[in-house]
Amino acid sequence: PGCFKIGNTGGMLDNILASKLYRPGSVGYVSRSGGMSNELNNIVARTTNGVYEGVAIGGDMYPGSTFIDHILRYEATPDIKLIVFLGEVGGTEEYSICEAIRQGRITKPIVGWCIGTCATMFDSDVQFGHAGASAGSELETASAKNLALIDAGVIVPTSFDALDNSIESTYRDLVDKGVIVPLEEAPPPTVPMDYSWARELGIIRKPASFMSTICDERGDELVYAGMPITQVIQENLGIGGVLSLLWFQRRLPAYACKFIEMCLMVTADHGPAVSGAHNTIVCARAAKDLVSSLTSGLLTIGERFGGALDAAAKQFSQAYDSSTSPMDFVNNTRREHKLIMGIGHRVKSINNPDKRTEILKDFAKAEFPATPLIDYALEVEKITTNKKANLILNVDGFIGVAFVDLFRGCGCFTAEEANEYISIGSLNGIFVLGRSMGFIGHYLDQKRLKQGLYRHPWDDITYVLPEQFNEEQS
Repeated sequence: PGCFKIGNTGGMLDNILASKLYRPGSVGYVSRSGGMSNELNNIVARTTNGVYEGVAIGGDMYPGSTFIDHILRYEATPDIKLIVFLGEVGGTEEYSICEAIRQGRITKPIVGWCIGTCATMFDSDVQFGHAGASAGSELETASAKNLALIDAGVIVPTSFDALDNSIESTYRDLVDKGVIVPLEEAPPPTVPMDYSWARELGIIRKPASFMSTICDERGDELVYAGMPITQVIQENLGIGGVLSLLWFQRRLPAYACKFIEMCLMVTADHGPAVSGAHNTIVCARAAKDLVSSLTSGLLTIGERFGGALDAAAKQFSQAYDSSTSPMDFVNNTRREHKLIMGIGHRVKSINNPDKRTEILKDFAKAEFPATPLIDYALEVEKITTNKKANLILNVDGFIGVAFVDLFRGCGCFTAEEANEYISIGSLNGIFVLGRSMGFIGHYLDQKRLKQGLYRHPWDDITYVLPEQFNEEQS
């Protein structure tokens, strides 16, 4: 209240069409109430050829414009043939209309009504909804103003319910006299249905920005790949079971879930010297936050560090599926100057085996239905370790080939699905997820120890600079 506002009127598009507000008619109206202006749109559309212009001046005691301001404009507008106004109890503005009619300043027919005649039924003054809708004297009552309007020549109905009849009869009289010549009703312009309304009616659907097949949080409880979270907890699926639902959209056998958890445990960390842990530690000591430090470590993962799982799975399975013998596989990669992914270790060797690989191998041999690719990779290892003792099947390579055997042998995947999960990076995801635990551990360790900014010692760097500055190159 008391503020200047600009807004739309007419309601939804279907109501605008029904009220014929898409083209001009012959009626100009002015109303105190903005809400009642929508009702006037409806009444005028049903009883005449429609609205030319409509204004709601508001119910404040001191509105920004008055009835007479707009009615005089309508008087001077040639296309407006009939004027309608809707006043209310309170104020004396309606009397200025009476005076203008007597002075001959208004000659067009006017249909008007002042709302609030029921105020006389109360013993005391009544404050209606608007700030100005209260009669401070008999002169301001709706009944007194309606009588004054009738005396001035305004067409005033017996009640608001009869307003439409008064407007219609006045309009018909103007048509009969030829003052208004109704035009043939043109079809309304094609207006698209409001999107929200059409969707609510089920006529259209919004194209989704994302598709998700693994998780749904919209119901009573969280659902992982069709399994409610309560069932996940009650059946003690564990991390391996949750990962099987979210990554592979199915519940894998218990031995498969156990193997997943074992892989996460053995890849969780491998000391502070490896590149990922080193980066995480350096960032933590540079006062970076956990996410930044973790990301720094994760960005080192690739073919040279921890990212060989997918590549090993692809390389070994392609050789096995093409019936290439282990010896030919080794010789072919050497001739092509390629590395065998998953083979080799900087520290471990055939004489100093990696216990992590041994643990996983023992489990797979005991629990997996079949291990053809593991067996193939172990035959390759025999050949490579004959050449050099540290060219062993490392933990990355073993996890890679073991997952191929798991996918192909557990009965939960088709051959196409197994190959797809290998090709889209799911196996490297095992290393990323597992090693994230270790990186976070290193971050927390540095913060707990309150370690300062790290600077690499200069005596651990080999500086190779020209012996003498070459001026000709400057």
